[in-house]
Formats: sequence, structure tokens, C-alpha cells
Amino acid sequence: MSLRIAFAGSPAVAVPTLEALIRSRHEVVAVVTREDSPVGRRGTLTPTPVALRAEEAGLPIVKADRLDAEATAAILATQPDLGVIVAYGGLVREPLLSGPRLGWINLHFSLLPRWRGAAPVQHAVLAGDRETGVTVFQLVPELDAGPVYARVAEPIGRFQTSGALLERLAGLGAGVVSEVVDALADGTATGEPQVGDPSVAGKLTAADGVLDWSLPAAALDRRIRAVTPEPGASTTLDGHRFKVLEAVPAHDTLPLRPGQVDLYDRRVLVGTGDGLLELIRVTPFGRPQMPAADWYRGRPRGEETVLGG
Repeated sequence: MSLRIAFAGSPAVAVPTLEALIRSRHEVVAVVTREDSPVGRRGTLTPTPVALRAEEAGLPIVKADRLDAEATAAILATQPDLGVIVAYGGLVREPLLSGPRLGWINLHFSLLPRWRGAAPVQHAVLAGDRETGVTVFQLVPELDAGPVYARVAEPIGRFQTSGALLERLAGLGAGVVSEVVDALADGTATGEPQVGDPSVAGKLTAADGVLDWSLPAAALDRRIRAVTPEPGASTTLDGHRFKVLEAVPAHDTLPLRPGQVDLYDRRVLVGTGDGLLELIRVTPFGRPQMPAADWYRGRPRGEETVLGG
């Protein structure tokens, strides 16, 4: 049996699932995505990655930042049997929630009920979780709380950023969604209640990326990886914002105070509350991103460099 599917998603991580549905035996009758938004210094209005792929495929598109009455009417007019949502960026409420015959399913990038909310991958990295995964579940009014159709675990790499992990999970999740959609079409899908204590993964802001050099190196390493690429890790230098794009724990014993920077064996090391971090790539204020060693060699000679002061 073939289903008529309304797909809702916006960022690049939603595109693999849309691709899988386009290639499936089912028909994508509507693609719902957020409206064009300004990008770059000139603020050029740019479609979402999902909108661009839908345009290439010649699919009907509904652009809306909120699933209000107008957007709901446009989606339901396509008479979908099932809604599939992946990182759309808005809530599905009644009457849209129960509009499709089979309701809506959601691809979530965590092992629910752990890390319900907007930033599950970032919180998993920040917390030092050793594994995460993808969950496909039935949407219900309560946030990320519906019965689970499928769950697949995935280890978190020791040096993996949230961005790299999310990209990997997006590919994994596309296949899982395809299997669940086929099972729903065939009448063989079974949803199981979520088991365990839920945790909440709220959206991270720029303030969450500010580095406190008095913390241990391991905690700073997790924070840098968690907020990369968004909202980004930062500190201050000479009164200006200084971005840390990449860093790794160092095992040297150089006696550096928290935030103090020095060049050792051609590597840029910074002191923390417990141990050292090696800076790999940085973006100094008013300059492009660059290798940390290139930045440090350009610093004034004989002046102490302290981050976060």
C-alpha cells in the first residue's frame, strides 16, 4: 500500500529523510518548511535546505514559521495519510495533529525519553554521554512523549562535535523512518510506551558557549564540542570576542594558569582549572578563522596572553 505523506522539516539534517521518502513507494504530497530567512552579511533571503530539495524534486511546498490556521488548511487540503516531521522548528497542534489518517511521526535525534526537546545532540555531548541514537515516535500533544515505533543506538565519538554527530544521525534516521513508514502502510507497526525518566534538552544560546577557564579541561572539551558549530564556543581576548572552533585535551604538564596561553612544542596550549587544552583552530576578533599556531605567532612578543580576562 502507498501512503500520501506530508513532510515537515527545515535544516540540512532533515534532507536525508525527505530524500528517502522521495525514493520510496509512497507519494510526498506536501513539504512544509520555514519561510526564507536572511543569510550572510547582506541578509539575502534564502530558502531552507528542505525547500531547495523540494523545489528540485518539483514537490508542493508550504512555507510557514508557524503551523497556524492558514498553514493547517493548506496541508490538510493535500489529504495526507501520514505526516512525517524532522527538525521543522515548530509545534504540530490540533486540528493538524490528528488531521492525517495515521497522524504524525517524528524523527528525534536521541534515545527517548532521554533528551526530549530542541537540542538533544548538543546536550548528549555536553553531558558526556557515551551513546545517543535516533527514535521514531508518534506525535502527541506532550513534547516528545509519544509511543515509540523504532529506536537505534549510536556511539558518540571521543572527539566528535555535535555537528558531525548530527550529520551521522541524520543519515541513520532516514533509513529508520523509511522502515517505520512502510510498516505503518502495511499495518504492522507497533508503538511502545517510552520507559525511563525523561530529561529535557532546551535550545542552547550564545551564553552556553562562553568558556570558563577555571573548569577542568575535560568539561571544557565537552562544551566546545557540544556547541560546535552552533551556537559556537567563545571567550574574550583584549576585551573582544574570541571564538574557539576546535580544541583537544593536552597531556602536557606545562604550569599555566586558567586562561593563560603559551606555545609549547609548536602547539598552542591554554591552562584550565585542571589540565590543559590545545587550541587547534580559532577566530580572533575581526579576522577569519585560522590555525591557532598562526594566530599565536602573530601576537606581540613579550606580552602575556590570557583568555577570558
